[in-house]
Amino acid sequence: MREAVLTWCVPLELLCSHPLPVSAFLKTQVKLYTYRACAGKDEMGKMVSVINTVDTSHEDMIHDAQMDYYGTRLATCSSDRSVKIFDVRNGGQILIADLRGHEGPVWQVAWAHPMYGNILASCSYDRKVIIWREENGTWEKSHEHAGHDSSVNSVCWAPHDYGLILACGSSDGAISLLTYTGEGQWEVKKINNAHTIGCNAVSWAPAVVPGSLIDQPSGQKPNYIKRFASGGCDNLIKLWKEEEDGQWKEEQKLEAHSDWVRDVAWAPSIGLPTSTIASCSQDGRVFIWTCDDASGNTWSPKLLHKFNDVVWHVSWSITANILAVSGGDNKVTLWKESVDGQWVCISDVNKGQGSVSASVTEGQQNEQ
Repeated sequence: MREAVLTWCVPLELLCSHPLPVSAFLKTQVKLYTYRACAGKDEMGKMVSVINTVDTSHEDMIHDAQMDYYGTRLATCSSDRSVKIFDVRNGGQILIADLRGHEGPVWQVAWAHPMYGNILASCSYDRKVIIWREENGTWEKSHEHAGHDSSVNSVCWAPHDYGLILACGSSDGAISLLTYTGEGQWEVKKINNAHTIGCNAVSWAPAVVPGSLIDQPSGQKPNYIKRFASGGCDNLIKLWKEEEDGQWKEEQKLEAHSDWVRDVAWAPSIGLPTSTIASCSQDGRVFIWTCDDASGNTWSPKLLHKFNDVVWHVSWSITANILAVSGGDNKVTLWKESVDGQWVCISDVNKGQGSVSASVTEGQQNEQ
């Protein structure tokens, strides 16, 4: 059961605030938080505050809540088999669409980049992935992918630089890649046996080439290499790379977790030499993986924290300097790397009440 959800977005009008929508354990409500990145030392306890509470009227547990690129629309999905889209501008909530098409609990939703229009993907226990598109103000099913033999647990759009590509991870152990080829057609590639027992999460690497901010000659077109990370029931994180012939190959296998990997999140990049991935697991641990070499072959794990319960989700802020973590302890915590390389909890949101504390307790710090 998935109960703790989070994602980041940055509306244009908020230059130093980062809204963080979180679905509370209350079945039908989603709370939208704002994080004040520029709070002073004496304001640490006020860095996170609730800016909106959306009553979705879902009839069962909410499993995911995702803001669109501009932070004006909220998509939610639930065990009641529906996907809903709300306009949440100016602290309001207007139901735009109630999408019905799945025949089981809907685990996750993902917005495509707006340059391709208003497009939303959803995946479900019913083994299907549905791509929804808004045409003339009306949301309709644009494509349905039914190529998996078990629950589809995760969907993630590739960076817009690559075109319209969707990665889908399933409990059948396979990962599908759907590429839009025009005229309503989608090409499907499948990585069979990507994870033993099942795949729980997929996350694309940024299109920005590591080190390009420093090394890339001006005016030269970057050499894009498509990569993504996946996490599975085999306790592994795997990194995948597209070969020149268009086939996908396992590039790396990252081992540190002792139980199912529940989520992976490849951090955004501005072209600095270091690549970063966060992972969380049924084992209660969150790891930060870093790679400093251009070849991408050597990844080093660092334990961010050992929680007392399963950790469901990890999510990077847009600038990749803050990691949000949510889990079975009913909390969302925000973590930032200090100048000495240590990860510190800078805010702790109790999702039920929306209360905030500036840091974890001394006992929790010692558990690290």
